[in-house]
Amino acid sequence: MSVVAAGYLARRTAQKERVRILYRRALKDTLNWAVHRHLFYEDADLLRARFETNKHVEDLDTIDRMIADGEAQYNKWRHPDPYIVPWAPGGSKFTRNPTPPEGIEILYNYGREDND
Repeated sequence: MSVVAAGYLARRTAQKERVRILYRRALKDTLNWAVHRHLFYEDADLLRARFETNKHVEDLDTIDRMIADGEAQYNKWRHPDPYIVPWAPGGSKFTRNPTPPEGIEILYNYGREDND
């Protein structure tokens, strides 16, 4: 494999990864904007169609420009208050229980203490 072909393949691989990440982020953000699931399905179909229309573009510079435009548009329309799973960092249940104070030991053997 020549150096030119290796460079081309590396660039195409990076572009595919950026497109995949952009699509997944946009799809998850679409779910934040949809109030009902049937509205999400319609918006998700439109999003998929927008990605599919440019599926067969082969020029590397055009692809880079389209990815940059898509990322800029995503950042412009990103939801200001996205849904966060309650137990994930930033969720309502994350670190709800404070850490115990110094000197308190938590036993995780649930009643199987040695009775010596």
